[in-house]
Amino acid sequence: MEQDNKKTCLYDKHVAQGALMSPFGGFIMPIQYTNIVDEHQAVRQACGVFDVSHMGEVLVSGAQAERYVNHIFTNDVTDMPAGKILYGMMCYDNGGVVDDLLVYKMSSDRFFLVINAANIDKDWAWMQEQAAGYDITLEHQSEQYGELAIQGPQAEGVMKEVLGISCQELSFYTFKQLGDVIVSRTGYTGEDGFEVYATPNYINECWDKLMAAGVKPCGLGCRDTLRFEVGLPLYGDELSADITPIMAGLGIFVKLDKQEFIGREALARQKAEGPQKKLVGIELQDKAIPRHGYAVLKDGKVIGEVTTGYHTISTDKSVCMALIDASCAALGTEVDIQIRKKTFPGTVVKKQFYSKNYKK
Repeated sequence: MEQDNKKTCLYDKHVAQGALMSPFGGFIMPIQYTNIVDEHQAVRQACGVFDVSHMGEVLVSGAQAERYVNHIFTNDVTDMPAGKILYGMMCYDNGGVVDDLLVYKMSSDRFFLVINAANIDKDWAWMQEQAAGYDITLEHQSEQYGELAIQGPQAEGVMKEVLGISCQELSFYTFKQLGDVIVSRTGYTGEDGFEVYATPNYINECWDKLMAAGVKPCGLGCRDTLRFEVGLPLYGDELSADITPIMAGLGIFVKLDKQEFIGREALARQKAEGPQKKLVGIELQDKAIPRHGYAVLKDGKVIGEVTTGYHTISTDKSVCMALIDASCAALGTEVDIQIRKKTFPGTVVKKQFYSKNYKK
């Protein structure tokens, strides 16, 4: 199985450290080193580091770079200052999601796009298709970059003391360039943290320094539990070609007052009419764990299904996110979840099961 998957620049180090490796998004990735609970708590309470070199990077440059990015992106980069980052989606004409991504504005004619590993080939083909008629250059830079995510309340100190990078001036969703290295105050954990994009050699050096300093290596297992607890979506679960940003409750990242972007008409219509399905949080009274694909019922009738579910590490509750009929999506609505042959009662709650702790 491993030979079918790509390896990140840190693969040999993960194997040497005894990490449990498994395929994810076309790569063979570390799922855990010790155990998911320890790694999760390290990020919530101190600092942990993730190898996220599987993510994809595309550089858009040229006279019409800003116009092009605005055409394919639901958020609005027009008045965005250089050094700022925006989150948003690329959508199909029908409002379904090609991918969710981060857009880094280097200048008015240079944008750095960070895309999901599992979607790299699809996104790249789609971006090239949309580029017709624009005075831009698209560069697929995924092979040139490794990436680390240093996350947790102690991350700023670790960046300075271990890696020698001072980040005090960076506010949330801003970045700076240090030669070939990009450092941003971003993450996917609900905690303060940083992401470092650099050459594979530099990423290896950083990893060695972090390990020598005793920073906890973390796998994709706790990356999922961390993002889930704070209600952050994962493409393929909470967003997809069939799940629009409006259905997912991410309308804040869809700027319908923008003159045009792909999917605008469909999303404007869906917002005006109200989506038929909505993404909600559900809390179970029982310890049973709802998993992806399990049915959600109301009065014995299937009204949707679970997208992600866990017994949360930070709050000790069985909760899930689920895409259900909008008519049943009001907070406090009582529903049931089918777990194997039994049904368990639950209540619709907010999707954020744990409070985010970002530096503004």
